[in-house]
Amino acid sequence: MTTKLLNILTGINRTSVPSSGSMILVNDIYGAMSDIHTTFLGREPVDQDWKGAFDQLIILSTTKRPRGPGFVPYVDELTREVGALIEKIQPNAIHAQYLGFALSLALTRTAGNIPIIAIAHGPDVMVAERSASEREGLNEVAAASAAIVTPTSALADRIDRLTRYRVTDRLTVIPWGIPLSDARGRDQPLIGTGPLSLVHAGRLDDNKSTITAVEALALTDYPHHLTVIGEGIQREYLEQRAVELGLRDRVQFDPFLPRAELWRRLPNFDAFVFTTRGLEAFGLVLVEAQAHGLPVVYSDLPDVREILEGGGVPYTPGDPRSLAVALDTMGRDFHQRKTLTKAALDNARRYDITATGRQLRELTLRVDS
Repeated sequence: MTTKLLNILTGINRTSVPSSGSMILVNDIYGAMSDIHTTFLGREPVDQDWKGAFDQLIILSTTKRPRGPGFVPYVDELTREVGALIEKIQPNAIHAQYLGFALSLALTRTAGNIPIIAIAHGPDVMVAERSASEREGLNEVAAASAAIVTPTSALADRIDRLTRYRVTDRLTVIPWGIPLSDARGRDQPLIGTGPLSLVHAGRLDDNKSTITAVEALALTDYPHHLTVIGEGIQREYLEQRAVELGLRDRVQFDPFLPRAELWRRLPNFDAFVFTTRGLEAFGLVLVEAQAHGLPVVYSDLPDVREILEGGGVPYTPGDPRSLAVALDTMGRDFHQRKTLTKAALDNARRYDITATGRQLRELTLRVDS
């Protein structure tokens, strides 16, 4: 029996480098899908190592423009460019990354009879909850899609509400994953109680709420040490706040790290601190931390709770005192840390990227049949 070769068109309307969770994820997913030919639409510059999962990468030439007076003509121009590409490529299916963003709208408006699978990433849902125009775009893409993939049921519920329950039967939960075979646990066993070596990694913006971790350290009984890895608009403010709180020696700021380097460093820490206070679609870094044997202290959000399934310690989102209590409890309870470390490793095994790729391929075959 011959396995069907799928010709998939997808893309993300930003520079084609591993600069965010979404960009890393798509490269992993399509690299893990067997018997497919993938064409990816992106922007320059292109990271040559990153693009290895795609058979073809096409650079979009339409000048990108943000929401505002020029957005409608921009989407019209992008739609014409994408339409010509679809005519040339003739894919079996289109994977529209993000719901309602410009490239997804362009793909939707030119797909014709080609089935669309829309893939929600989180930021698309966040902006749709705040903006009527973004919500309109999300609904347009959702209505045109044969299936809508979300990584958690919590995110699916939010999309369901935004679309007024008109596409409930098209919502499909496929958890994201990571290349588990590349992860390694800590070399040294856990020892004793006392101050913890903590790590936080991610984009430094208001929603990620890294400030909660910095301010929590000023309230802890133990002199825990925090390493913050990442870049973002709040970097300077966070550094200044750490100095104001007398934490210059207890908070270290490191730049964004390529995943290989981040994974090399993760086993050297005692726990991972996750501080997002709003919507978090999945949080790949949660699974990355757990796969390296780190218990997670996390803001108690529905999406995060669903992902971790007891493999961490919750605290009240945005509340530094609540986080401080959670950190001190972990620092003084060695048995809890051992239990959480095992739970973290067990939970991470549920999120292998090969399973994500297999499920997405099977769904694509169903909508293409």
